[in-house]
Amino acid sequence: MDHLVCQKCRTPLKVDDSLNDLNPASFQILADAAPLLEPKTPDAPRSAAAKERRQHYDEVSREAGPPIHKRQTAAEKHASDKLRPDMSYIMLTESQLAPEGPGEVIPTPTKGKPGGKKAPADVTSEKPAVTAQKLEQTMRLFEILSARSDIDHPICTECTELVLDGLHKRQLAVTRERDAYVQFSKSAQDDVPIDEEKASTKKALDDAKRRERQALAELEALEAEKVKMEEDIAALDAEAEDLDDEEEQFWRERNAFAAELTAVQEERDSLQNRLAHDTKVLEALQRTNVYNDTFSISHDGLFGTINGLRLGRLPEHPVDWAEINAAWGQALLLLVVVAEKLDITLTGWKLHPIGSTSKIEKTSQSTSSSSSDKPAGTSFDLFTAGDVPLSFGLLHRSFDSSMVAFLDCVRQVGERVEQSPGSRSGAAGPKLPYKIVKDKIGEVSIKLGNFGQEEQWTRACKYTLTCCKFLLAHASHVDSSSDNKIAR
Repeated sequence: MDHLVCQKCRTPLKVDDSLNDLNPASFQILADAAPLLEPKTPDAPRSAAAKERRQHYDEVSREAGPPIHKRQTAAEKHASDKLRPDMSYIMLTESQLAPEGPGEVIPTPTKGKPGGKKAPADVTSEKPAVTAQKLEQTMRLFEILSARSDIDHPICTECTELVLDGLHKRQLAVTRERDAYVQFSKSAQDDVPIDEEKASTKKALDDAKRRERQALAELEALEAEKVKMEEDIAALDAEAEDLDDEEEQFWRERNAFAAELTAVQEERDSLQNRLAHDTKVLEALQRTNVYNDTFSISHDGLFGTINGLRLGRLPEHPVDWAEINAAWGQALLLLVVVAEKLDITLTGWKLHPIGSTSKIEKTSQSTSSSSSDKPAGTSFDLFTAGDVPLSFGLLHRSFDSSMVAFLDCVRQVGERVEQSPGSRSGAAGPKLPYKIVKDKIGEVSIKLGNFGQEEQWTRACKYTLTCCKFLLAHASHVDSSSDNKIAR
């Protein structure tokens, strides 16, 4: 019987031979001997939630359909395998092919090989029917046993021992519970009170009832007082609501006032910030010297610079002539601005500041020796193309004449400044830092000399810019003094 397996561990089982030859009477005796399980009456639900769940379960149980999955017994599985149309033949195991008696032999089925003997029809058709009938009878017996117990049959020997072990443990637990109940029953019978105890208990009960009546009277008094206190509380709540309304109105007015005050303070702070900013701007404007900002005269090593343009040229620092011409243009523009500011008219010269191509025009005879032989109206270029080396001084006559004329103009402005009255007690004005005599300034000639004299020419240019810065500072001082007089 290879189709039976243990319902717990799914191990194949072999049924005892005594179950194979059961007649109907023996089968009925075994079926009737199985104990009947009495249905347990469900306990009444102890809470509303449990009662609601129980009612919902009953409704669902009444409306439930057939189960989706159903356990298939070995007999049903065997029967279904017999009815499968895709099975062309039945594979028999060795136990089914083994002979049941000493004189019975069942040949192995073949697939029609030539020369093979065909098995008798009664043997091949009768044996499977008998085997299926016995299997069905055995499975029916196991189903009856499973239906009348808490255990699914059949089970193997090992699983049976495990079940017996579990039942034995349950028996011990039930025995201990029974002994506990018996002990409790004995202790309850031993604790039956006597007459004196009953009298004492009744007296205590009467005393408790008396105290209960007193407590109820006190409770009624307290409830009456509670009602009165509730009325007082209601009156106080109404008064508190009125106070809350007044407080809310106060805070509204206070917030409106705070917002207005904040706006006024912000406006005041804004005006103060604007005043402070305007004051700083005014002070900065008062301290601002437009002449120094327009003409920034400084030095870069041996070179004098005006607005960052170097004036001069050295062998180790060959400055571009475009930069030199631009520097002379800025210096000429500075001289024109200072002369106009101090209201000085130059004698014998007219300045034409045209950037890198500035010129100086001779208007009459001057004291300059280099340009004394030139007629009036002659124009000298204050720039050079730089295509002729410095060593060829004779080829730079026009450039030399213009630089000498520039020194003559600086000298005239310096003399007028020196002749002007000072700021205190009519004293003479300041003098130029370097004395100018014809083509020399500070004993250094402004003309382009021979080879190796670039350093002297560069020094003379630096001295010239220093005198220009002196004149610019004097013009700024005169401008600030006039502004102070106007302010007074």
